[in-house]
Amino acid sequence: MQDTKPLTARQKEVLYFVTTFVHENGYAPSLKEVAKFLKTQNLSTAQYYIEELTSKGYLRKESNMARGITPNTSKQTVLKLGYIAAGQPIDPMENPEEISVPESIKIDSRYPHYALEVKGDSMMDMGILNSDIILVRHQMTANLGDVIVAITEQGATLKVLQKQNGRFVLEPQNKLYQTIVPEHLEIRGKFIGLLRKG
Repeated sequence: MQDTKPLTARQKEVLYFVTTFVHENGYAPSLKEVAKFLKTQNLSTAQYYIEELTSKGYLRKESNMARGITPNTSKQTVLKLGYIAAGQPIDPMENPEEISVPESIKIDSRYPHYALEVKGDSMMDMGILNSDIILVRHQMTANLGDVIVAITEQGATLKVLQKQNGRFVLEPQNKLYQTIVPEHLEIRGKFIGLLRKG
């Protein structure tokens, strides 16, 4: 992958939109769809963001294809997009940092992956400690027992997905924390492995 340059917060949002769109639909968004995400009808605005992300090395663009943009992350590097802590939203970084993925961790290139820095000790009993860097595969579903990035009415958290009395619950891996029984639950990714110890 070519050297990447820092992104603005808005450029990072567009990059995340393109990456997740490709994963969920199997093809890249059109300029019109990018413009809709940006809440504008001006296609030149969408074109500007795509060209900026391409010139900075985050996207590849095939000039002869209508939907010819693809994320430019190699198999063994991911972008650290922000921080995750129990009860707090994911705090995005202004400039995503490229993180190397060890060869021992196999990345499925069919799915977008990203890294987050852990804040807190609610998962310490399984070896995920404060300031650790975790690798997450972006997905909207998970199996019971998976460690997931979950969005609840109280924010984002990293927990184990389980079921109690017919309801999905989020279990910490630290006796000092209680199981979360969310009213609202969205799955944003599955924990794949530790990239760097804090």
